[in-house]
Amino acid sequence: MYEKFYGFNQNPFRMSPDPAFYYATARHNEALANLTYGVLMQKGFIVLTGEVGTGKTLLVRCLLDTLYRSRVAHAYILNPLLSSDDLLRMILTDFGIREVKRTRGEMLQQFNEHLIEVYRRNGICALVIDEAHLLTPGLLEEIRLMTNIETSKHKLLQIVLVGQPELDENLDSPELRQVKQRVALRYALEPMNDMEVRGYIDRRLEVAGAPNRLLQIFPAPTLARILHYAHGIPRLVNTLCDSALVSGYGKQLKSIPPAMIDEVANDLRLSLKNSVQQMTGTPFNNRPGEDEMSRKTLVKTLMRLARLLEPGADNDKNQGVAG
Repeated sequence: MYEKFYGFNQNPFRMSPDPAFYYATARHNEALANLTYGVLMQKGFIVLTGEVGTGKTLLVRCLLDTLYRSRVAHAYILNPLLSSDDLLRMILTDFGIREVKRTRGEMLQQFNEHLIEVYRRNGICALVIDEAHLLTPGLLEEIRLMTNIETSKHKLLQIVLVGQPELDENLDSPELRQVKQRVALRYALEPMNDMEVRGYIDRRLEVAGAPNRLLQIFPAPTLARILHYAHGIPRLVNTLCDSALVSGYGKQLKSIPPAMIDEVANDLRLSLKNSVQQMTGTPFNNRPGEDEMSRKTLVKTLMRLARLLEPGADNDKNQGVAG
């Protein structure tokens, strides 16, 4: 829509996870290195978690590209909200197995034979499951059982679980302690810092055909507003920048003013104090000093309430909670 007006050859802020737009922050590089190393070194279970919009799916796409180039046989499950049999059937289909059997026993036999055949060819099999926080405890346990086929040195199936922080909570539950013990590598992806957000936007503009034009399109005051609302979440950065460019195109503005980011954020309800926390689970950062003041006030109030709840504190109750 606005690509020609701003001199882009493609949309720089589209939501699809395109590896061409990968921006190598230290965090993302470390996460990708963990995933790649875990699979190629046949570590068994690898887990990646991160809040909504932090770039997990893009990392998965980068990993899949690496596995393809490395000739690693892999299956990718994007939606694990399936029954046990349907999940197994989808795994077999994605591994390229033709004529999948009907019964669960027959499907498991096919699966085991496939793992052994790939191993005999000195190959590696990897199962990558996105949105893994949606897996039920029962499905997680069944996935663990899939890794039981192994040699004296390696697991025949490498499993990569990618999901929101709820996945960590699920794996930490007592009923899944056997699954947790199988995890060889675990990484939590954090939001970007301010410098990384600037580099992220610059990288996307460069890939879209507009190198060295960051401050021309998004001047420093405008970038400050983007940083304020996005809180380091790549998906929110994309949403803000894309919506602002649409508005800028509509008003024929080659440079996006700060007020336009405020307007877009308001339309997207990102200006609400709790909106970022609701969308990402990441606490909203107040202005400098407000967090500390709020914590001190909360601690004082709790201490007063605790004193009021102590036995024999009836006299104090009559005096109220004084400042």
